[in-house]
Amino acid sequence: MPQGNADTPGRTNQAERAGPSHGRRLRKGIGMSKRQRRDKNLSKGDDVSWRSHGQTVQGKVEGKITSRTSAAGRTVDASPDDPQYRVRSDKTGRTAVHRPESLDHRGSRS
Repeated sequence: MPQGNADTPGRTNQAERAGPSHGRRLRKGIGMSKRQRRDKNLSKGDDVSWRSHGQTVQGKVEGKITSRTSAAGRTVDASPDDPQYRVRSDKTGRTAVHRPESLDHRGSRS
């Protein structure tokens, strides 16, 4: 019997093809080991980009956080084995904290 739905016999929609995630985009870094995330080697001044509210934001790394602390308006649960990075948006000047797997390296340090 062919797969399909009532609207288009023989065809499946995206949610049916996607399986248990129901079409949701998977986060970058899932399936990466802690070592792979840690080996990303970002440094203060590196140009990075990240996704926020459906847009790509560009900015600079301000520092590496390796202990539980309060930053960017929230408690950051970082450790030496699972660091996070404080970044500043080029456009708004606001700071945020992200895990290394959510940051994309854009170029050289300035």
